[in-house]
Amino acid sequence: MVRTSRDWDYHQVTNSRTNAGSPPVPGAGSEERPDTATGGSPAARARVRRDMVADPRVVEAVVAAVHAQVPVYAALDDSRLPEVRAIAAWGVDRLLHLWVTDGALEPADLRRFRGIAAARAADGRPVQAVLRAYRVAATALTDEIAARAPGLAAADAFALARMLLTALDTLSEEMATAYAVTSEDLAGDRDRALRLLLDDLIAGRHASAGALTDRSARLGVQLPEPYCLLVAETQDPGGPDLSYEAARGLLDELGGTGTSLSTIRGSRAVLMFSAAAVGRAGALLARRAWRGCAVTGEGLDRVAVAHRLAADALDTAPAHAHRPGGLLTDADAQVLALLAGHPAAASDHIARLVLGPLTDPDQRHLLEALTAYIDTGSASAAARALHLHPQSLRYRLRRIRELTARDPRDPWHRLTLDVARTVAAPRT
Repeated sequence: MVRTSRDWDYHQVTNSRTNAGSPPVPGAGSEERPDTATGGSPAARARVRRDMVADPRVVEAVVAAVHAQVPVYAALDDSRLPEVRAIAAWGVDRLLHLWVTDGALEPADLRRFRGIAAARAADGRPVQAVLRAYRVAATALTDEIAARAPGLAAADAFALARMLLTALDTLSEEMATAYAVTSEDLAGDRDRALRLLLDDLIAGRHASAGALTDRSARLGVQLPEPYCLLVAETQDPGGPDLSYEAARGLLDELGGTGTSLSTIRGSRAVLMFSAAAVGRAGALLARRAWRGCAVTGEGLDRVAVAHRLAADALDTAPAHAHRPGGLLTDADAQVLALLAGHPAAASDHIARLVLGPLTDPDQRHLLEALTAYIDTGSASAAARALHLHPQSLRYRLRRIRELTARDPRDPWHRLTLDVARTVAAPRT
């Protein structure tokens, strides 16, 4: 059972007073003798520090406590946890060192804490939650020390408490100041602040819907919902990388309601705008000799998923999938992810994205016509298989094109339709 700081033996206080002037016990290791100046044992603290720094379970216990007790951190996705662990590992090591040496936070420590606070201001994590996480971590660290070294002298316990209180006071002031300065800077440079907002959204750095709402309110923006996330690149692989100015120009032409955002990731532009404007995107990209993938089916809590889908689609789509004036869509991206072996959605969802109304029972005849056309390879052969007049079959193919925005005669569209009707087929 893990012990808490309250489990330190009260008799240590009495013993430390009684034995303060007693000679050392014969045979006892000199490294454990009390320091005459402090009454504690720096060597004993050093031993505890070595054991704890070497044991990865200590950092995991600290991270688990923060995750369990601070809601903002509980909402972090898996991609953010390595950063939290790295900060926790550094903090545990530094605080234990200060305890062993009776030291104080140094300028380099304060610079790092200010940098952490600035990053949290940029990604919208509330400063109150950040500071509470440090308090929770300090409590968890105290519990770990108590569990591993229940026989520490009272002076060592007092030294630990003094060090933690002093460190928390100092870092709280430094971090609060840095957080406020960064927030003011971001508010003053609106364009940069909006780029950082989208950067954090597509990197999955927003811990919760509440944090995103708070950050949007501070910036005075209302994100579009439903939104479209468009990832665009030049059609020429050897062409120049897209610029912030080029991305902003496209965003201005797209228009739409809500606050539109744009940024650059590598050689590509990433735009977030109202889903109602997606119909204009294909022609605007064609005019610039760009191509892209537009995802409209994800919520604001899944912008990172939308970006990964679109970027992976551009990485893997064959050349004939990019039709002049057209865009790859959610459906294309989901099919490509499925073919690559890492689907981002269930098969029935992919089928609905591609086939649309064809999955409805009252459109069963159209799905049968599509299946026959794909299986036989021609309208005439499909008509014979279904005992239909060829004109009737061609009419159904036209209806399929109207309802799905996919032409069964186009090689890429036919492939996506084939995959969708396959995964939608009932299993026996």
